[in-house]
Amino acid sequence: MDTESGKLTVFFEGPFWVGVFERVAEGKLSACKVTFGAEPKEHEVWEFILKQYDKLCFSPAVAAGTRQTADNPKRRQRAAKKQVQPLGIGTRSQQALQLQREQNKTGRKQRSREQREAEKKQRFEQKQQKRRARHRGH
Repeated sequence: MDTESGKLTVFFEGPFWVGVFERVAEGKLSACKVTFGAEPKEHEVWEFILKQYDKLCFSPAVAAGTRQTADNPKRRQRAAKKQVQPLGIGTRSQQALQLQREQNKTGRKQRSREQREAEKKQRFEQKQQKRRARHRGH
């Protein structure tokens, strides 16, 4: 049976507070980055999760490494403390977000190329119409 887990990391990046949602399902990790602006309070984050989580756009899934948890309770406590300590986002999350940015970039390039070609075709058609209009009487 596959397990699903999620994690939210909120940290200060530049002038804004940012949250990174990480979702691990079927051994694959996907991430989503959300900019909060001002420092969010705990109840604001909880409300955001309840109301906006289903609208989040997660990155494509990348392979996630799984770690074995130790049975020793002290070791588990140290691991939990270590997991809470680091600020920022994990490298796998960064990879997932980078993959999402690249996909958005290629889509944007394709749309702009199509728009540019359509404008070029429209200008050509206008030029042809003007040319035909000038030679209409002869």
